[in-house]
Amino acid sequence: MKKVALLCDNRGNVDYVYGQGRREVLAQVVDLYPEILCSENLDDHAHILPQLEAVFSTWGMPQLTAAELARFTALEAVFYAAGSVKGFAEPLFKRGLVLCSGWGANAVPVAEFTLAQMLLSCKGYFRNTRECRDAAGRRAGRVFRGPGIFGETVGLIGLGRVGQMAARLLQGFELQVVAYDPYADAALVADLGVEKVDLEALFARALVISNHLPNIPATRGLLDGALFARMRPGATFINTGRGAQVVEADLIAVLRGRPDLTALLDVTFPEPPDPDSAFYTLPNVQLSSHIAGSLNDEVVRMADYMIEEFGRWERGEALHWQVTEPMLATMA
Repeated sequence: MKKVALLCDNRGNVDYVYGQGRREVLAQVVDLYPEILCSENLDDHAHILPQLEAVFSTWGMPQLTAAELARFTALEAVFYAAGSVKGFAEPLFKRGLVLCSGWGANAVPVAEFTLAQMLLSCKGYFRNTRECRDAAGRRAGRVFRGPGIFGETVGLIGLGRVGQMAARLLQGFELQVVAYDPYADAALVADLGVEKVDLEALFARALVISNHLPNIPATRGLLDGALFARMRPGATFINTGRGAQVVEADLIAVLRGRPDLTALLDVTFPEPPDPDSAFYTLPNVQLSSHIAGSLNDEVVRMADYMIEEFGRWERGEALHWQVTEPMLATMA
């Protein structure tokens, strides 16, 4: 068995992600060091560092310095049971290590969350429920009803892992799906059964628009007032990507002038919004606290993905969730 340790600066996250028996499963397939390593206790466990061939981690993975990495003389691979690796990946790549991430597992609940909100939005659920709070309007039947799901057009901004999963989930419904992603090739677009369009066309055609862009410099501030102003009557904008991709002042201005629109915001910038943000008071905004990604019962799936990936790596098989340095340019 390969010598392995858990390395994380947040012990609570290790217990959380490798809970529900996952730490015990890991101990069955590796020679697992009994203590959790962190950036503060490397000296205390100096004797084990040169023996470790792989480490597992999750949220709280430290960015190791070159000097710290030099102490892990046998280290070959890092298995990160969480999403983005940008905060710590660079030194690992410089060392030539294999890096695998649970980003695929984290995409699953986001895609599921997206599907639920898109289907409800097609029915006009969110606008309907807020208008139902007016007793006179409700009793008189003056509440919005959406066109429904059958034959409607919805839009996906970004066809990364989450966008792809969402597109595949949407294949089970009689929907037309338009998508924007400058990096998506024709083969992927055909496989997903979507129509590739530019942002202007997507905002003008889709009744429901869901953002899944990676959080990179090229996407910051990309979604502005000119796009939001193009939205169809009664349309909904969903954001489970990142708040920085939206010019939020523009979105607020459009929402103030268009009470028919709805914004479902699981992410904002900053997060949470400032105390005086109009997002708290606009009736056509529904905030949630970044719950689309893995949480509670769902987090152990990231550990499952990494334990399975370790098995593929150990057997010399093709890896499913390896992150390479060139991938970072277009990944969240």
